[in-house]
Amino acid sequence: MKTTKPLGLPTRGKTASNRLRRVDNFILRYEPSLLTRTDGLFADSFFIDLGYGFDPRTTLESAARFRRVNPNLPILGVEIDKERVDAALPYADRLTHFRLGGFNLPLQPRIFDKIETKGAGQAGESVRLIRAFNVLRQYEEMDFAPAYERLAEHVLPGGLMIEGTSTPFGQLWVANLARMTVERKWKMEALVFSTNFRMGFEITDFQAVLPKNHIHHVVAGEPIFEFMQAWKRSAAETSPAKAFGLKQWFSASVESLAAKGYKIDLRKKWLGKGWLIWNQ
Repeated sequence: MKTTKPLGLPTRGKTASNRLRRVDNFILRYEPSLLTRTDGLFADSFFIDLGYGFDPRTTLESAARFRRVNPNLPILGVEIDKERVDAALPYADRLTHFRLGGFNLPLQPRIFDKIETKGAGQAGESVRLIRAFNVLRQYEEMDFAPAYERLAEHVLPGGLMIEGTSTPFGQLWVANLARMTVERKWKMEALVFSTNFRMGFEITDFQAVLPKNHIHHVVAGEPIFEFMQAWKRSAAETSPAKAFGLKQWFSASVESLAAKGYKIDLRKKWLGKGWLIWNQ
């Protein structure tokens, strides 16, 4: 693997057990086939947990969830702090790895433009899914695009990154879903809002956990501002649904928001569980 210095800064590192459970459960509902694919290079491609923190609990929790659908899924926890990597190594096994790295992921490179369909045995390592949570929030906005570009280097076409910010116990989170194209570029697929309703239902609460590319743009004239304002209006218009519970009010507000022209997935399997998927 590359021996260049890891790119990035250490996160605060503290996390709660099951903080990212709803993120994992979302992926399991959104695209379980991404975790189970064994065609071509996907056969041995990694799920990457980027910036797992002081201990590897998020990586190990994800391993337990994702391996219910793919017992042979390779998983790699990546940390920029050597002490955190050393502390995690006792938990490593044949399919679970921990390595020192940053946005320049610590993987053997592949030559994607020379890969054939049957190239699963080619030299190098590849990625099917990256989860990067509570990582980019500490950076300047100008660092957002370069970080995405470096993370793209090992991701297979069709691969996915879910990147965002959550509250300390995971009650609320907002994340970008970015898809890798055949041209080796990220394409923003959706912006996902998630709540388990334990903090109530206040749309303004989501603003504090918007991803780095949105959080500084909640100002008049910006798309994310207009979206949030429209959702607030929709919540006010559907407030009588509150009498039937927060989940019902959430669903009604999102359906009203979609009626205003926003491309939102209105299937009950999302709204009933507190997920709003705004397709980009």
